[in-house]
Amino acid sequence: MPFGLVSLSAWNKRRRSKSQDHTDPWVYKPAQLWQLEDQMPRPTKRLHGSSVYTLKEMEEATCSFSDENLLGKGGFGKVYRGTLRSGEVVAIKKMELPAIKAAEGEREFRVEVDILSRLDHPNLVSLIGYCADGKHRFLVYEYMRRGNLQDHLNGIGERNMDWPRRLQVALGAAKGLAYLHSSSDVGIPIVHRDFKSTNILLDDNFEAKISDFGLAKLMPEGQETHVTARVLGTFGYFDPEYTSTGKLTLQSDVYAFGVVLLELLTGRRAVDLNQGPNDQNLVLQVRHILNDRKKLRKVIDPEMARNSYTIQSIVMFANLASRCVRTESNERPSMAECIKELLMIIYTNSKGLGMVMHSLRMI
Repeated sequence: MPFGLVSLSAWNKRRRSKSQDHTDPWVYKPAQLWQLEDQMPRPTKRLHGSSVYTLKEMEEATCSFSDENLLGKGGFGKVYRGTLRSGEVVAIKKMELPAIKAAEGEREFRVEVDILSRLDHPNLVSLIGYCADGKHRFLVYEYMRRGNLQDHLNGIGERNMDWPRRLQVALGAAKGLAYLHSSSDVGIPIVHRDFKSTNILLDDNFEAKISDFGLAKLMPEGQETHVTARVLGTFGYFDPEYTSTGKLTLQSDVYAFGVVLLELLTGRRAVDLNQGPNDQNLVLQVRHILNDRKKLRKVIDPEMARNSYTIQSIVMFANLASRCVRTESNERPSMAECIKELLMIIYTNSKGLGMVMHSLRMI
């Protein structure tokens, strides 16, 4: 079903307006009535549509939101496994926010529907549809059976991620971010602003797909920086420059990507409150040893099979992570550069392991 969505600026303007439109913003309006009132470039084509569902269909799909279908919880609410009438298995995000955060939740809901309806990339989670029935809000995504990256790294999900698989995940996530930063299908760059290991979902083949675009920001046309009075994101992944100055840039995502690289390398959480005061923040804990080859060995995730990685690839990977989490944003690489380096790291690791196997066969 073709539809337009109201932009955040237009939505806020209309709520503040004292014009003749005095209707309650919480009264349900069909999506066809949402309007784009800014000059944001429109995509030339829509690569995948978004279906509109009713509350009844959401209840049917999840067996009335049974605990058996519960996949996880977040600040927005809960995510359920659902089966649509077509038989397709999906993930359904149910927005459950207290009244004080209702307006914020509505904004995030509209942003996510708007952005994901315009984008199409193999490393972004596909939005299948949504439900805006009365005050009920649901987002329907493709189902990612292997869950999120953090669960795999921390033993909640299947913990069989060797080094080549971790490199594969890093590359897929990098491609997704690079697509957003390169103007994508929207016409202007997008900053994800909440990139983290729990927002990297894995399909059956462990291909990474970025999810959760509720905090995404479309950068002003022709500008590389957006100044905001409110810093949004997740503690542990915050760009220090963004936190101190309020200046949001594409490099803010690069910093968060660097944190995820460190999680892949060490198997540790970005923030672990169970650790001592000096060891809770992963970046602060390991930043000073990332370029020290001898000390670096001590932070490699012990769960990784030793025969799955070469030290040279680990050193190259740590060096890339180190540059991504530099305090000054202009010293960080672009996501396009990250992709090139990851491809070289994958090649180096594969070649090194191949030489080892060849040597073993010669013995």
